[in-house]
Amino acid sequence: MHNDVNKPVFVVGSPRSGTSILTWCLGQHPNMFPVPESNWMGDFAVNLAVSYEVGTARGERAVLSAMDIGRDEFFAQFGRSINQLILSHRDDLNRKRKMPPSSEPKARWVDGTPEYSTHIFALRKLFPEALFVHILRDVREVVRSMLNFHRVAGTQLVANEEQAYKYWRRTVAACVQAEQAYGPKVVSRFRYSDLIDNPQPAMRSLLEFVGEPYDARCLQPLQQRINSSNVPEDFVAEDPATNPAIVDQAVTLCAEVMKQEQPAEPASHAAAAMQEEFEQRVQYAAGLDRAYRECRRRLDNSEKATR
Repeated sequence: MHNDVNKPVFVVGSPRSGTSILTWCLGQHPNMFPVPESNWMGDFAVNLAVSYEVGTARGERAVLSAMDIGRDEFFAQFGRSINQLILSHRDDLNRKRKMPPSSEPKARWVDGTPEYSTHIFALRKLFPEALFVHILRDVREVVRSMLNFHRVAGTQLVANEEQAYKYWRRTVAACVQAEQAYGPKVVSRFRYSDLIDNPQPAMRSLLEFVGEPYDARCLQPLQQRINSSNVPEDFVAEDPATNPAIVDQAVTLCAEVMKQEQPAEPASHAAAAMQEEFEQRVQYAAGLDRAYRECRRRLDNSEKATR
């Protein structure tokens, strides 16, 4: 019965906005478990769309067209397989994490990959019932955390301050577009400050959004700082080489989104824009594949001519 549930939750937003800790909070719920940042499903969906184009290119002479298999059905079938695969390997994940086996069935999973902010349309194709939580944090706090990420991971998340502001703006703008496109029943904006300052009511509201009863265990990860970037109090993020216009654009967007309420209804023009962006990605990927095959053909012919 539980394996039939195909309603994952994706926590999206800029890196260093709290995506990880919110994923862990939701993952403590008796019906959800957290998975590591997957990072592959967005590109997988693009490649799946390319494969569908190839599989329907010859019209009725191609199996997908001949059997009336539409693209939405094609995507959703792969999404169901991914969901089943993740659910069936939960015990393996717990063993890797050195966690004891759980008697709770946990029919759903939650993924906190920040880069999925720009792949929400694709993920909805794979998982039509998926829900998205856009966690929003003040851009200046995020930039400071990004620039100190090496203290946690040993590697740099961004090269400099300007890249950090661009990174934040790109992901947050994509999430705001998704809020507009799909409405609050699919994408819910969640402020990081609410999680820190008013955790219990914030978590109650979030669990209501994802359709699960409140459980106090979801607050346990907040009892300690998880994945902190250890930003020194005297750290100065400002870089004279940073383009002030880039900073202004990000700060302005942050102020606007923080102040404005999320749209109450989905907007068709925003959904159409997201679909167009996805189709452009698909055509670009398909073009690369065609160009590669053509180069390979010419190279083979050239080698044959020189023998």
